[in-house]
Amino acid sequence: MSRSMTAFGRARQVTPDGGRDVTVEIKSVNSRYLDCTVKLPRSLSHLEDKVKSYLGERGISRGKVEVWVSVDVLSDKNTELKLDSGAAKAYIDALRALRDEFSLRDDISVMTVAQNRDIFLTRRADDDAEKDWQDLLCSLSPAVDAFVLMRRREGDALMADILEKLRGIRKTAEKIKVVSEADIAAYPEKLTERIRQILDNFDVEIAEQRVLTEAALYADKASIDEELVRLSSHFDSFEEIASGDGPVGRKLDFLLQEINRETNTIGSKAGNLEIAKMVVDVKAELEKIREQIQNIE
Repeated sequence: MSRSMTAFGRARQVTPDGGRDVTVEIKSVNSRYLDCTVKLPRSLSHLEDKVKSYLGERGISRGKVEVWVSVDVLSDKNTELKLDSGAAKAYIDALRALRDEFSLRDDISVMTVAQNRDIFLTRRADDDAEKDWQDLLCSLSPAVDAFVLMRRREGDALMADILEKLRGIRKTAEKIKVVSEADIAAYPEKLTERIRQILDNFDVEIAEQRVLTEAALYADKASIDEELVRLSSHFDSFEEIASGDGPVGRKLDFLLQEINRETNTIGSKAGNLEIAKMVVDVKAELEKIREQIQNIE
């Protein structure tokens, strides 16, 4: 089962004791590695590493992931709220500087300043990190569930389209093989006819052995059998990896590079115009697949 690196998940729950209303939002975009940012309220900042570990346990291994947590305290008899005087002073000074620099109306009041929750320190009489985690987990878990589900759905849709394109490329490779074999088989006759046209006004006999030698050299030079065999093997490996679980994006990206390399070799070796056109079509489809794979975990 493939997973996309673009997804979103959100959950909002009131904790079992009714003390907190917790909202968790998770979003991600594609990235070469895992780049996780967790934004927590100050009262839960000690849980940042635990949130990151939890995401890893849920199988999130790639992508630029952002987790945003908001907590509204509904009731907590064991919580003491104190003013952070230093933070409050810095905040008020910043407001005054904003007022003076832009000649704004002075409406700085207690209620205005109090809207900034960072100037308050929340201290619990019974500091219980495990309870903090369980309160956060009540929303984090369903948010991750929704996030992972979206990743899987998007990944399955992406992979279905990728495999459909790959099957089209496989069919084109089979056509290239037929055209190549026919081209090599017809070369002795074409060469003989060409020589005959050149020597039409001369009484010179065509050396059949020489024609056969040149045809053999051409067949060896233009043969793409090895490349086609490797392509077929790469196609099989691609489908096998794509059907597996876990992160497959990097493996598929590497394999696609190998498929592209064999395709380029076929294009350079085959002197047939029809094959050249098919190679161009294959490369165009490979580029589309490459763009899609960049979003597969």
